[in-house]
Amino acid sequence: MTKPRRLLLGALLPGVFLLPLLSCGGSQHSAEEKYFLVATNIRLPYWQQALAGVNHAARQMQVRAEMVGPETFDPKAQHQQFLDLVKQKPSGILVSASDPALLQPDIDAAIAQGIPVITIDSDSPASKRLTFIGTDNYKAGVMGGKVAANRLQGKGSVVVYTMPEQGNLQDRLRGYRDTLAGYPQIKIAETIDIKGDPRIAFDKTQEMLDHGPKPDGFVCLEAIACPEVAEVLGRNNVSGKVVVAMDTDERTLQGIQKGLITATIGQKPFTMAYLGIKALDELHHHPPASQAANWSQDSQSPVPAFVDTGATLIDKSNVDGFIQAQSSAAAKK
Repeated sequence: MTKPRRLLLGALLPGVFLLPLLSCGGSQHSAEEKYFLVATNIRLPYWQQALAGVNHAARQMQVRAEMVGPETFDPKAQHQQFLDLVKQKPSGILVSASDPALLQPDIDAAIAQGIPVITIDSDSPASKRLTFIGTDNYKAGVMGGKVAANRLQGKGSVVVYTMPEQGNLQDRLRGYRDTLAGYPQIKIAETIDIKGDPRIAFDKTQEMLDHGPKPDGFVCLEAIACPEVAEVLGRNNVSGKVVVAMDTDERTLQGIQKGLITATIGQKPFTMAYLGIKALDELHHHPPASQAANWSQDSQSPVPAFVDTGATLIDKSNVDGFIQAQSSAAAKK
């Protein structure tokens, strides 16, 4: 994955980038404005949180906004949805690139037509997208790798569940690999492509318990695998395994409470989508001279290459407080 587009991060924190966005008043908006978030597997709780962020921003600005995409993990269907939206010439598009290479030329084509495109959650760094708003996924992998290494006490075998075409999961895996490389007695025994299907995670975990080899740890680079891992471990009364999950859906948090999942890395999909819609609105009303410019090489760029929305480690020590805070925040929206 190319790195130059992220070099401007430095002190360009979200507040610096988005200060003008947060002051946008409803009077400057028109009834024709409409923004879209294009995702995949949109029924996942993760994307429902993102939709809440989209809706919150749209209400504040009194504009229309919508999340679209396939209900299963289907990069080709997402690609077609993106193409269909570009034909509508919307005010701006957020996209989580499930297959960065597949989407790249069409992101570039949208930019060439003057449609602002921002990636969230999963980047397409080789494209001309205007910015990426999301987790620093390499650092998330490093965070998870440190947890796994510590709980494994520096030795053991690990199985990783992923979807290898997704750029964000590639970055997380790289973070895990680089971290675990410092522990020569920890080996990644297998990397499993779950193809966006939780049943594959369930079946593969059961197969390992039934027929071996039985790993000491399980690492999930996305949201749907580790609840299935925990389900299998619970049904088979298996304890003592290190399980490091991703994201904060209800089953994952329950798995931590039950001691079946060691920890999870929580992201901020609400924040990604909320800031993304605000940023698109700003770019729609105040477009840069050339949307196709290479902002990473421009010291006076109006757009940062990357806005890091942060990540949180959740384990048995703080899961109850996290759930309570999550419930309180949801009640206020």
